[in-house]
Amino acid sequence: MSPLKPNSLTEGDLIERSLKGDRTSQRDLFDMYSAKMLAVCNRYARHRAEAEDMFQEGFIKVFTNLSKFTGEGSFEGWIRRIMVNTSLKSIAKMSFKNESIGLEDYQEKDNKLAPEVFSKLSVDDLMTLVNDLPEGYRIVFNLFAIEGYSHKEIAEMLKVEVSTSRSQLVKARRMLQRKIEDLQKIAV
Repeated sequence: MSPLKPNSLTEGDLIERSLKGDRTSQRDLFDMYSAKMLAVCNRYARHRAEAEDMFQEGFIKVFTNLSKFTGEGSFEGWIRRIMVNTSLKSIAKMSFKNESIGLEDYQEKDNKLAPEVFSKLSVDDLMTLVNDLPEGYRIVFNLFAIEGYSHKEIAEMLKVEVSTSRSQLVKARRMLQRKIEDLQKIAV
């Protein structure tokens, strides 16, 4: 269910009024989704200012293309897709392609992570670890693990091979595991 302002207007009412140019309704729609959508942009950006640029550009697209929202699916999902696509296009401008940092040299360890390491990790800690991933790994990890896109969809969005998406995800997971193992060593 979508968050609604206490003014008793439904999301549909706000969309309809926004299409007619009602600035108050546009502001109300923006306020409803701004925190969630900034969080989406933060997952793709390297720093807050970059996320804010993606976010601002995304909302410009939302209101520019509001008439294209057909009502099929959720409005929040429609906005989220615009934010993800805007973030990816922004990254593409910074010339993201296949990123490699020699992760293949890491040897997977057989040791298990202590359960207390996970219990001590907050969502913010985990997001910090994800945000510290190299850009290509981070983007694919976010699209697959958080947004729920398939490797085929990711490959189309990023204009890479499906195998590249898969390998980037494997490498991202390995790197996250390594970082968590390092935290385990520190905690001991």
